Amino acid sequence: MTPTLLSQLTTAAVGGPAGTFIEATTEAEIIDAVRTADAAGEQLLIVGGGSNLVVSDAGFPGTVLRIASEGFTVNAEDSCGGVAVVVQAGHNWDALVSHAVLHAWSGIEALSGIPGSTGATPVQNVGAYGADVSQTIAAVRTWDRQRNAVQTFTSSELKFGYRDSILKQSTVDGSPRYVVLTVEFQLPLGRMSAPIRYAELARSLGVEVGKRAYANDVRREVLRLRASKGMVLDAADRDTYSTGSFFTNPIVSPELAATLPADAPRFPEGELVKLSAAWLIDRAGFGKGFGLDADSVAAGRAALSTKHTLAITNRGSASAADLVAVAREVRDGVERHFGIVLHPEPLLIGLEL
Repeated sequence: MTPTLLSQLTTAAVGGPAGTFIEATTEAEIIDAVRTADAAGEQLLIVGGGSNLVVSDAGFPGTVLRIASEGFTVNAEDSCGGVAVVVQAGHNWDALVSHAVLHAWSGIEALSGIPGSTGATPVQNVGAYGADVSQTIAAVRTWDRQRNAVQTFTSSELKFGYRDSILKQSTVDGSPRYVVLTVEFQLPLGRMSAPIRYAELARSLGVEVGKRAYANDVRREVLRLRASKGMVLDAADRDTYSTGSFFTNPIVSPELAATLPADAPRFPEGELVKLSAAWLIDRAGFGKGFGLDADSVAAGRAALSTKHTLAITNRGSASAADLVAVAREVRDGVERHFGIVLHPEPLLIGLEL
C-alpha cells in the first residue's frame, strides 16, 4: 500500500510519509483512534486542515489522525442570549463563518478566509484583523489522553492568550494532551459586525476604529484583503502554498520597543508592546519574494510570498527543509538587525529552526 504523504494533507504541501494514517469522521472514531494509538505506545499527530503544520521530509513515524468530523448543532437562539452553536472539530472554519454571516450570527466575520478546521481554532486562539476566537468561544469539549476521559473547558479555563491556550501549552511536538472534539460558540444575533478593531480593515470599510459595519461587508473586505496578501487558498497561486503567517508578532518590553525606529508599528499588550513581525522582516532586508533567486538558501524552491513578507511559500518543488532554511535566515537576520527573536506560528514536526 502506498503510504499517505503529509504533503498531501498540508497547505504548505511538504512532508514525508505517515507511519499509519487514519481519517476519523465521528467523535467516536476520533476517540477510538486516539485510544488505539496510545495503547500501542505510538506517537500521535493530529491533522485538521493542515494549515498550521510543517512536517519533516522524513515524515512522521507514528499515527497521523486526520479529523474529518463535520456539522454543527444550534443549541439555543434568541434575541437576548444570541446563538449557541456547537461545531464538530473537523468542520471547515470558513464554511462556518460564511454560514454565520448569512444567518446574522455576529462576531466571527473578521476571521473570514482563515484556512483549516474549527477544532484547531481554540488551540492557537486563532485571530486576524483585530479579532480572535477567544472573544466568542464558550466551551471546548476534548478527549484528555492522560485521564482517558472527556474533558470540557469553559472559555476562562482555556487560559487564552495571544496565539496561545492551555490546549497549545499542553501539546508536545505536535502531540496534544487534549484532542478537540467540539467547539461551542456564543454569537450575538444581528446583521452588524463586532466593533472593528483593526485600522486597515476600518479604512477599507470607511468606518472609524471601534465602530461597527454590516457583517457581510466585513467578510467581503477581509476576504479581499487576505487574497491581496496571498492568504486565501488558491490552487493556481503559489503564494498561497504556505502556512499563512510563519512568525507570530513579537511581544516585547517597552524598553526594547523604544529602541526601534519611530515608524515601527507598536500595539499595547497589557504592560508589554506587540510589534509587527512583517515590518521587522521587511526592515531587516527581507522583502517580498526573498528567496526566489536560484542562488538563495533554498535555490528558489521556497521563498517569502511576493504579496506578504510573513508567509513562506512553496514555489512548486520545495521540501520542508527548504521552508525552514528560508525561515531560519529570516529569523537570524531580524535578530542581528533588531535584537528581537521571531518565533514560528506553525507547528514544526521533526524540524527545528
